[in-house]
Amino acid sequence: MSQSAPQTVDLLIEARWVVPVVPHDTVLEQHAVAVDGDRIVGILPIAEARVAYAPRARVELGEHVLIPGLINTHTHNPMSLLRGLADDLPLMVWLQQHIWPVEAKVIGPEFVRDGVELSVAEMIRGGTTCANENYFFPDAIGATYHKLGFRAVVGLPVIQFPTAWARTQDEYFERAGEVHDSFRHDPLVRTAFAPHAPYTVSDESFERIRVLADQLDIPVHLHLHETAHEVEEERQKSGLRPFQRLQKLGLINDRLIAVHMTQLTEGEIAACAEAGVSVVHCPESNLKLASGFCPAEQLRKAGVNVAVGTDGCASNNDLDMFGEMRTAALLAKAVASDAAAFDAGYALRTATINAARALGLEASIGSIEAGKQADLAAVRLSDLETQPLYHVISQLVYATGRHQVSDVWIAGKRKLAARELVDLDMPGILARTHAWRERIAALDAV
Repeated sequence: MSQSAPQTVDLLIEARWVVPVVPHDTVLEQHAVAVDGDRIVGILPIAEARVAYAPRARVELGEHVLIPGLINTHTHNPMSLLRGLADDLPLMVWLQQHIWPVEAKVIGPEFVRDGVELSVAEMIRGGTTCANENYFFPDAIGATYHKLGFRAVVGLPVIQFPTAWARTQDEYFERAGEVHDSFRHDPLVRTAFAPHAPYTVSDESFERIRVLADQLDIPVHLHLHETAHEVEEERQKSGLRPFQRLQKLGLINDRLIAVHMTQLTEGEIAACAEAGVSVVHCPESNLKLASGFCPAEQLRKAGVNVAVGTDGCASNNDLDMFGEMRTAALLAKAVASDAAAFDAGYALRTATINAARALGLEASIGSIEAGKQADLAAVRLSDLETQPLYHVISQLVYATGRHQVSDVWIAGKRKLAARELVDLDMPGILARTHAWRERIAALDAV
């Protein structure tokens, strides 16, 4: 009997290890991932893959682990241009006396475009292939992600006061609809409603968001219970905690991406689990702003979908998802007083499949499975800093640095090759960043 001819595919990636994330805690040794077009078509031992496939290109990664591209589930990426501007200050002082006044003077399409380009370069070099974006001028943000071939969910901002993006509540919603429609068929860019927070959004706007999110079938992404001050302020104003207020308005549901959540009761945790809310843990931003501690392990045990995000560079001050996973795992152990809490395998899930689930993209990204998008990152584990190697997943979370990311693909297209960005103009990005630094430093000094 004659054997069938090998299947022609665009790419065969052969790795020392593959960590598909699904199934959980699985490490495949000497495996290959076959990619055709923008999708994964097979995961199998290297020897079998060489028989089964005839690739147009082959990448051999003999000292590397191949993982799903990481997903940053809460970012304000234009704010990379404000990195280090106003450090070591509490949240409201930081926002009201520094960030908001500077933003008011510089925000516009050029600012968000240049900030997103800087962030995309940083994210790709750190193995991140998707970001959940929350900022103004989503039209320019989405267009920049599209141009750069980077996957994103772009927030449609709603806030109670006038900004350079919109002057009235009606205008916020009109422009949100226009931006959503413009990316309706984009293969990489999706949208979500992004009301800033309960203390900056009215009941009327939240009710409109609830109805429109259902009609458009998109998530709702907002800051919630970030600080004790926020919770107490709402309680004094309405007699309700912010979470209770959103429950009353019908926003506590499986579309909600609730960010920070440092102030939670047992009842609120149970309600999140029952309603299918996703919680985004931003441990480094919360620590830096002294906002509080998200009860991440308690949420996990309750069955809540927990994802991880960096927040913006103005309050982190980086977009390093390897660092964020490590901090999330370590902090969860301390908060829970349990060394077994938030184990390495779960930490990796919070930056991959859990994050994809929060965004409603778990059918497309977040794990290495046949049929899914080929969003992949290769991590070199032969460095001194990750030797000796006993457990691959533990090493990824507790010892690996983002500088060990060697190669990245988004939708099957190579974006990083042997640590070199493939199609980004690094000199241009740096020149524009330096120009913004001069302008912004002068404004903040006034």
